[in-house]
Amino acid sequence: MPELTIHIGGRGFDVSCQDGEEPFLQSAAKMLDDEAQVLSDQIGRMPEARMLLMAGLMLADKTAATDDKLKKAEAKLAEVEAELQSLRNRPEPEPERIEVAVVPPSVTDTLAELAARAEALATVVEEKSAK
Repeated sequence: MPELTIHIGGRGFDVSCQDGEEPFLQSAAKMLDDEAQVLSDQIGRMPEARMLLMAGLMLADKTAATDDKLKKAEAKLAEVEAELQSLRNRPEPEPERIEVAVVPPSVTDTLAELAARAEALATVVEEKSAK
C-alpha cells in the first residue's frame, strides 16, 4: 500500500492509498490545498483542524452546486429525450391533397385555333412589309 505525503495549507500529511490511486489522491489533495490557500489568504494562520474543516466545507459547497447543475441538466435532457421520443412515435402526417384544375378540351381547341390565326396574320404582315 503506497504512502504519500500530501501538503494542505502548508502542512504535510502522510496518507496511505491503494495501488494505482496515487494520482487521484494527489488531485484531491490539490483541490483541498487550493481551498486551504484561499482560507489562509483571507483569514491567516488557523488551527489545522479548523483549516481542514473549512476547506472541506468549501469543497462540499462547490460539489453541492455542481450536483444541482447536473440534476437540472439531467432533468432537461430527460425532457428533451421524451419530446424526441414522442416526435419519433408520432404517426406520419397524411399527404396533402392538391387539386389542379382541368382545362376543358374546348378551351384547348379554341386556344390552338387562335394561335393558328395569329401565325397566319403574322405571315401576312411579314409578306406585306417585305414588299
